[in-house]
Amino acid sequence: MSGLDELIHQPLRLKIMAALYGERDGGIEFPRLKRIVEATDGNLGSHLATLENAGYVAIEKDFVGKKPRTRLALTGEGRRAFRSHVAYLREVVEAVDLPEDK
Repeated sequence: MSGLDELIHQPLRLKIMAALYGERDGGIEFPRLKRIVEATDGNLGSHLATLENAGYVAIEKDFVGKKPRTRLALTGEGRRAFRSHVAYLREVVEAVDLPEDK
């Protein structure tokens, strides 16, 4: 059985990782990710810092004209960690004998 990744398991970080995992063309800009995961600027920023410190997320800051832009993407390590965590969740769900809905 794959192992639980405590960093990814937190609900908002799981949403962040899932959203970023689906993007392969240069990542997602901060405002779009914020809408997808339904988080505040501060909360999202805090969780992104945690994921960046773990080596799971790359944060790129630049300017478009004079306007700042923040782009976020999973690193190779982040992609591997997310796949492993999803495999763990699948194993947990499949190990449980769920009763049929009536």
